[in-house]
Amino acid sequence: MTIEKGNMKPWESYYGPNMGYVQEQYELFTQDPGAVTPAYRELFEQWGAPPMSGKGAETLSNSGNGQIASGNVDIQLLQKAVTAGKLVWNIRTYGHLAADIDPLGISEATDTSLLEPKHFQLNEEDLKALPASLIWEGADGQTTTGWDAIQRLRQIYTGPIAYEFSHVHEVQEREWLNRRAESRTSPAPLTQQERTALLERLVEAEQFEDFLHKTFVGQKRFSIEGNDVLVPMLDEAVRLMAEAGSSHILMGMAHRGRLNVLAHVLGKPYSKIFSEFHHAPNKDLVPSEGSTGINYGWTGDVKYHMGANRFVKDGETVQARLTLANNPSHLEYVNPVVQGFARAAQDDRREPGYPKQDVTKAATILMHGDAAFPGEGIVAETLNFKALPGYQNGGTIHIIVNNRLGFTTDSSDSRSTYYASDLAKGYEIPIVHVNADNPDACIAAIRMAAEYRNRFKKDFLIDLIGYRRYGHNETDDPETTQPLVYDKVKNHPTVSHLYQDMLKKESVIDDAFIASVRDGVADRLKEAYDQMKKNEVHEYYQRNISESEAVTITPTAVPLEQLRSINADLLKWPETFNVYPKLQRILQRRSTALNEGEKVDWSLAETLAFATILADGKPIRISGQDAERATFAHRNLVLHDATNGDKFCPLHHLPQAKASFAIYNSPLSEESVVGFEYGYNVYSPDTLVIWEAQFGDFANCAQVIFDQFISAGRAKWSQKSSLVMLLPHANEGQGPEHTSARLERFLQLCAEDNMTVVNLSSASQYFHLLRRQASLTETEDARPLVMMSPKSLIRNPRVASPAVEFSEGKFELVLEQPGLGTKPDRVERIILCSGKVAIDLEDAIEKEKGDYSWLHIIRVEQLYPFPAEEIKRVLARFSQLKELVWVQEENKNMGAWTYMEPRLREIAPEGTTVRYEGRPEHASPSSGYQLVHSMEQQLIITAALKQTAKNNIPLGR
Repeated sequence: MTIEKGNMKPWESYYGPNMGYVQEQYELFTQDPGAVTPAYRELFEQWGAPPMSGKGAETLSNSGNGQIASGNVDIQLLQKAVTAGKLVWNIRTYGHLAADIDPLGISEATDTSLLEPKHFQLNEEDLKALPASLIWEGADGQTTTGWDAIQRLRQIYTGPIAYEFSHVHEVQEREWLNRRAESRTSPAPLTQQERTALLERLVEAEQFEDFLHKTFVGQKRFSIEGNDVLVPMLDEAVRLMAEAGSSHILMGMAHRGRLNVLAHVLGKPYSKIFSEFHHAPNKDLVPSEGSTGINYGWTGDVKYHMGANRFVKDGETVQARLTLANNPSHLEYVNPVVQGFARAAQDDRREPGYPKQDVTKAATILMHGDAAFPGEGIVAETLNFKALPGYQNGGTIHIIVNNRLGFTTDSSDSRSTYYASDLAKGYEIPIVHVNADNPDACIAAIRMAAEYRNRFKKDFLIDLIGYRRYGHNETDDPETTQPLVYDKVKNHPTVSHLYQDMLKKESVIDDAFIASVRDGVADRLKEAYDQMKKNEVHEYYQRNISESEAVTITPTAVPLEQLRSINADLLKWPETFNVYPKLQRILQRRSTALNEGEKVDWSLAETLAFATILADGKPIRISGQDAERATFAHRNLVLHDATNGDKFCPLHHLPQAKASFAIYNSPLSEESVVGFEYGYNVYSPDTLVIWEAQFGDFANCAQVIFDQFISAGRAKWSQKSSLVMLLPHANEGQGPEHTSARLERFLQLCAEDNMTVVNLSSASQYFHLLRRQASLTETEDARPLVMMSPKSLIRNPRVASPAVEFSEGKFELVLEQPGLGTKPDRVERIILCSGKVAIDLEDAIEKEKGDYSWLHIIRVEQLYPFPAEEIKRVLARFSQLKELVWVQEENKNMGAWTYMEPRLREIAPEGTTVRYEGRPEHASPSSGYQLVHSMEQQLIITAALKQTAKNNIPLGR
């Protein structure tokens, strides 16, 4: 509201209740200038105090209605002004119910009486008697009366863009959103040049799909048609994000429209895409799934799951790296992965302490399905990241690519909410619904979204409402399930034709321009296709079926003096910091752990591993529901002052550290957090990223991430990860849900050297394994690490290791039980086992003090890749061997037995039997009764250590 000084004073346009309101604002201004809006602040600074009477008073006094008498305002008029204000609020809040956001006109009619003046007993004459600025603080010079204001607001809030901002509780944000929606100039209307460029982009998107449809008949492509405007919207978002300083723009989407986005936003050549259709193997039998070997990677993936990278340039300067993440058919599961990408791009990990985050460095755009957004829980879990310290990334632009169908399922059957976007209201995310057949409105919506995100560093959601021109996958006939909808679709013009007709009517373009654009696009498509056929380039990937090469071994031992120096520094904290006394006593015991005759327990081994990795200049990020303290209270890397609650992390103040250490307690979620950490690790391969489950059992909540990303990402997408997963696992009588991390499932996923699975039995092994994993980051040997981490063993003295094992040792794939196997010619049985049961066996042997010269025990510390050569070297020493016994505490149908059995049979010396000792098969991982558990465990140990043990002793329940 910029006021220019002139002959007419601004007060002459105010009268009646409006003048009273201005006087009230002036009183607030004299007390605190910041208490009034910038417009009123500018007004008072230029013109001073408003008069106690004005033109309005004279007008109303002379009207003959007696509306002002003795300086008092007519209560009835004031009441109408207040009521008109409620009408304005209703229009802003419920205007979306009457908005023009349905391209096909298939929505059911909605009660919009709340938007009518008569609902408030107001008529045109009542509203014309009120000045526009009284009921609408955003009124401009073109809007003078209350009636004009209501008509203008209805035009804004019921047009092709529908706004939902009332759930945003931050007043400053909500006022900004309303001002932007109600402004005639922000976002700025498209110029003639921008509109013609927009038409060209729509033609490219449409004719690309049309070319694929006609050229590769019967092949799936999951076309964008009906939401074609998504492509120029993404163009605009990328431009605005890059201009705001984002050097990384990370995108995630499902399969709908992916090929079009790859071609036009990511710049994937048409010829490459055509090649993936043209050379699809077995396309007569499987006409759509055939890009195996064509895409870069190992086994490859179907073309509409693949991602891409592109560098967006301005002249010779690289402005932004644009990434579209690979995504499986599990639709929304890419969401947390992309969020992890962004946080990794924003964090500066070069200095000790927490990474320094700059949210302007990276921006995220996530595209959702209208059925998947409310239907899949991963969406809500990912939205919950928006304000969490360890996961927020300064705001994401969400676009629901809304074709109003989930395969064949109507919206009424797929969600309980009015809009597909309603979930976002619970997270106070501003929502705009926009008609996908109105390109100008769509560009205005994406500009508002980008401006909001860049200004407030928060999420924004656009519900892009269009339709789906063909069936779910182009081979599907949609008329069998939606006959009425598709009767309309068949007769509905495409958006490029609608837009060209509008521009032609407005004399922006002519027929010659239209023909030139369409012919030019057609020529480029044909030229790319002809070039592809001419080259006939087959890019099949030839898989190497030979044994994978051994992982490069990097020394992991650390000199003892360095370990002692680091250990001493880890026990230093500020003099004014009051460590919880009980915890302080526990920590102080570590001061002598590296001395001769002492041992290092599991928790100190982990801390020393972290510290030495940081001293090597390698950043670390660890998260989990209780990662700071750890579920079993062994870690305590974030100390809390016992008097004031202040926090202190010794690793942040370690003099030897040369990189950042990030540790976060995560939300109560597995799938979204594991996805986030996987994404962080993929985008920041130099970082040792660790996720710890509260209990290993809960990892199964993230099964999709394990199945589709962690275990298969390298094979499908050539996507490397060194993510560490710590999964507390052991049968300790805590009942079915605190027992098993489902080791068998991870082992079942193992192939082609895709990850490492371990179950350790000593603290030094853990130390060296973490250091080995850190050394493999950023190399071809980088692999995810799945670790069955201990529970009770954390404090078991038998797991603790002497200092020499840290300063001179290394990670051993197998360990032999000390004291056994000293008389090789007498050994008849070798027990193989891993993890906690190995400690139980050691404990039992020492307590029995019997003659075990007939027995030897091998602890298989690394289960996958299977250490066949290491085990065979041990077996070769024992010429009288009669049996190999795999001992485990898990049920026979769980744990490692089904994985180990064929491998043990393959390496067993001739004449040696291979058998199992452990619990029988059960549906539940363990008994819920401590007494039963203890009895079962004792029977396993007794049978394993009894020279005449029978096979498979039935334990029962």
